[in-house]
Amino acid sequence: MPQGISVALYLFASVLFILSLGGLSAQESSRRGNMFGIIGMAIAIIITMLAPSVHSYGLLLAVLLVGGSIGATLAHRVKMTGMPELVAILHSFVGLAAVLVGYNSFLAQSGSWQGAEGIIHAVEIYLGVLIGTVTFSGSIIAFCKLSGRIGGKPFLLPARHFLNLGLGLICLGIGYCFLMNGAGSEGLMALFAMTFVAFIFGIHMVMMIGGADMPVVVSMLNSYSGWAASATGFMLGNDLLIVTGALVGSSGAILSYIMCEAMNRKFLSVIAGGFGATDSAAPAGAATAAAGPVVSVAASETAELLLQAKSVVIVPGYGMAVAHAQHTIFEISNRLKAKGINVRFAIHPVAGRMPGHMNVLLAEAKVPYDIVLEMEEINEDLPSTDVVIVIGANDIVNPSALEDPASPIAGMPVLEVWKSKTCIVSKRGMAAGYAGIDNPLFYKENTRMLFGDAKKMMDEVLKQLS
Repeated sequence: MPQGISVALYLFASVLFILSLGGLSAQESSRRGNMFGIIGMAIAIIITMLAPSVHSYGLLLAVLLVGGSIGATLAHRVKMTGMPELVAILHSFVGLAAVLVGYNSFLAQSGSWQGAEGIIHAVEIYLGVLIGTVTFSGSIIAFCKLSGRIGGKPFLLPARHFLNLGLGLICLGIGYCFLMNGAGSEGLMALFAMTFVAFIFGIHMVMMIGGADMPVVVSMLNSYSGWAASATGFMLGNDLLIVTGALVGSSGAILSYIMCEAMNRKFLSVIAGGFGATDSAAPAGAATAAAGPVVSVAASETAELLLQAKSVVIVPGYGMAVAHAQHTIFEISNRLKAKGINVRFAIHPVAGRMPGHMNVLLAEAKVPYDIVLEMEEINEDLPSTDVVIVIGANDIVNPSALEDPASPIAGMPVLEVWKSKTCIVSKRGMAAGYAGIDNPLFYKENTRMLFGDAKKMMDEVLKQLS
């Protein structure tokens, strides 16, 4: 294929990726955004396959078949509750690809770096491997945390900040040696050494981040994977990879910033340790004994309270996803709306395990977009709300964020559900949330605890409403 045509098609694919990001910014246009992204990626793959540098089509088609089959199988089998860890592990693949491309580009060189162009190419290789390695190891740890293979509590080592600083300085020092030694055995040893240090850095960086900050971590790793892809594009001289990587990297960084703003957090403080990472933080469960009595409620009583209400707000959390209760909750909302009750859903920016997790679950259950409101849109209406139902959420409705300056989540904006006339919390038990801290909401006078599996309890409520 002539180079001019391939460049034009790459540019067209880039435009489609930009339109895809624009579409994904709103629920109403998310399907269209996904379609733009699919078409853009299909064009990119086809044009790359037709490049003059590609000779072994049999091997390429075999790899595409294997990779496509794995992707299709995962997409079919992975449940919505598993989406956060799937996203995390996919980020690790992008990082690993950047590392492999970087080593391949290095091994294709010989001798010292020739002139400014050679130095620039060496920097591209070094940064690509560095960012890719951090993305790879950090994403693996994020996957393990999100899937429950590793606990959500931050792993705090003495002088951890100095350790991170030291690892960063070591990478800089090795980078200087890499540039000075050229593409020989000494340069290869320097690249190996940096890869090892970056691997440790990625592991430690995510391990010391607390559970409540994991949605920000997923977004941050998304940004890292984008920059890794962009660095790969520079190494390969592929304009589409450069543009696409920059789009993913910048959008991920912006999303991370927006989420930190919504949590009243500084991005650097999240990277430095996350919620609950202070050495003086109280252990989970420390406040339970003195918090006061808990008032439980049955499904029949919950249905009666809902039927007597004029306005109801439903707050979904990760527990709803685990129980697969979103479809039942949608049926409950329909029953209530049929009786003239105003029903809305309230979404916290970091509800679930990844950005937009709850929005996707509600969309899957066919919940209309116009009754799904963000935290800043719904908080001022909660004092005049008759009943709020919290389904499997914990940290995002914790009043300690506003009432306890010593709390690890102090200052984090939350859904102020305790200001409603009655707050019903659906939980299996009194366990702490993902951040590992207790929730005084459970002991408020106007709070009622609906204990049990969320799906089972909501099915009982729906039955009573009938």
